[in-house]
Amino acid sequence: MDRRTFLTASAAALAATSASASELSLNDISRYLNDITLAQSDFTQVNDNGTLSTGTFFIRRPGRMRFEYNPPEKLLVMAGAGQVGIFDGKSNIPKAERYPLRRTPLNLILERNVNLARRNMVVGHDFDGTATVVTAQDPEHPEYGTLQLKFTANPVELRQWIVTDGQGTTTTVILGQLTKVASFPATLFSISHEEDQRAKNR
Repeated sequence: MDRRTFLTASAAALAATSASASELSLNDISRYLNDITLAQSDFTQVNDNGTLSTGTFFIRRPGRMRFEYNPPEKLLVMAGAGQVGIFDGKSNIPKAERYPLRRTPLNLILERNVNLARRNMVVGHDFDGTATVVTAQDPEHPEYGTLQLKFTANPVELRQWIVTDGQGTTTTVILGQLTKVASFPATLFSISHEEDQRAKNR
């Protein structure tokens, strides 16, 4: 399935599940995000070049997130201990490329107490007919790009997000059913632990 076919099918599915769609307030969305502690979901990523990637998404609020990509992709993205770490499996370097979590829009949904209505990083709040779209951007660093989050109502669910970097490259992540779980091992979100394991396996 190519990018256009997948996105068309996804849009149709989103519309079908949003027959009674209504716009969500920022407070509604904040309450939903604050209610998430430990959860996971399958995801499909639509890359800027039209290719598709799949994997599993894990979240442990506050502050922790992990994207495990399925083969043939060799990418791993983690958030933990106040940092975002990106591991490129095609490289022989076991260290992650790190960024401060607070300087990324992902921090909006990983904060201990989410309050989107009071965050100056929220620069857009719209309704596209099927989903409520929240657009986030660091006002002090617009060069970091933007994050668009899409939520459906009844019940409230995070369905997808679109990341646009400073160069205009767009990546769309479409989530499956977000399932709450009882526990995750702490190492699942430890960038340092992942670096140590990769160094041992070189």
